[in-house]
Formats: sequence, structure tokens, C-alpha cells
Amino acid sequence: MAHSHESLDEFNAFRSAMNEKIFAAGNLTTNRFFNLDTRAYEGGVLGVKTKEMLGLVASLVLRCDDCITYHVVRCAEEGVTDDEMHEVFSIGLVVGGSIVIPHLRRAVARLAEVRAAGGA
Repeated sequence: MAHSHESLDEFNAFRSAMNEKIFAAGNLTTNRFFNLDTRAYEGGVLGVKTKEMLGLVASLVLRCDDCITYHVVRCAEEGVTDDEMHEVFSIGLVVGGSIVIPHLRRAVARLAEVRAAGGA
């Protein structure tokens, strides 16, 4: 969440528009990095659901609200339950410490928004 109070629709619109501009620039290194990021979350020995939960923990620890939003949405799409989500949040909090609390609050709010919008 670039602006912590923007709606999920605003987040998605901005993300899509900026990704288009980034890809249109045609920078090979940037495009390869985006591709690597996409491929890393594909199913393998670990399933997609597990990888998205790991991404959410890392995003909480690194305190990246945009990444938290992305992974909350992806976790919901992968069928992560609210109970599972709160366990994921707790791991991020324990690993990251009290500085994660504001991001935890925004993650919980974003999860509520995702659920209200019909996200699994």
C-alpha cells in the first residue's frame, strides 16, 4: 500500500498501470527480475499456497505494505483461511518484532477488505 489507506481497487489499478510502464521500458534486467519473482512463486516441492504464506511473512518482516497487500490477496486466492492467515501474521510479528505492529494492523485491515470483496 503505497498510501496506507488506499483501497484495494486503487492499489490494483496503480500496480497494473505502473507494471505496464515498467515492462514497456524494455529493460532486460528489470524484466528478468520480474520474471524470476513470478517463477519463484510457482508450485514446486513447496506448493503455491505455502510459498505465498512465506512471501507474506517476509513482507511483514521487511515492512513492505505493497508486498503485504499483494500476498494477502494471493493467500486468499490460494485458500488460506483466516486462522491460517493469523498464524502467518504471528510468525511475521515474532520474527520482525514490535516494529511490525503497524504493518500487522494494515494487513488485518486489508484481509478484511479482501474478504468483504469476496476473496475466498
